[in-house]
Amino acid sequence: MKPVRILIADDHDVVREGIKAILALRADFQICGEAATGRVALALAREQKPDVAVLDFSMPELNGLEATRQIRKALPATEVLILTMHDSETLAREVLVAGARGFLQKTEAKHQLAAAVDALARHQPFFTGALSALVLDTFLHPDRHPAKSSAPADRLTPREREVIQLIAEGRTSKDIARQLGLSVKTADAHRANIMRKLDLHSVSELVLYAVRNQIVQA
Repeated sequence: MKPVRILIADDHDVVREGIKAILALRADFQICGEAATGRVALALAREQKPDVAVLDFSMPELNGLEATRQIRKALPATEVLILTMHDSETLAREVLVAGARGFLQKTEAKHQLAAAVDALARHQPFFTGALSALVLDTFLHPDRHPAKSSAPADRLTPREREVIQLIAEGRTSKDIARQLGLSVKTADAHRANIMRKLDLHSVSELVLYAVRNQIVQA
């Protein structure tokens, strides 16, 4: 039987080492790549084509949510497990919409990580306790969970979501242009479009928006 190939991405070295230690207990698991940022995770995923990508929700340069969107679009056969310190209905919905079929709180990883990877390797969903209840309730009682109305953020393109994170992390237009392979003029145009779509009027408002929407950590 072929081993389950796993990509790990978390910006904290100690967390990555902990995840590796848990997964190393299984002879049928193989770590095929490690990353400290979402952007490196995306590049490694495209290169290694893992069976399962284990992503931290909060990562620099490209957060776990956006990395999930891009990995799932490029590699439909790769399943994504999101690890997070948070457990909220809004976050859960965003993770599911992005394409991840696994969601696990870091506090539960020691006991449930291997089971989560097992499930995803079989293309079966795996959700942490509170989210399992939410998913079941949404299925049984859809009237209790009406679809969210379209919000300004829904109109952002994938590139604009990348740019908003980089701006919130303090990157200049020149930095953003270099990192994303754009011209400075194009980076400035993305910045202007973001401000217009979100009705923001300063970088400080944009940073506050990014923190409130968990695009970056405070």
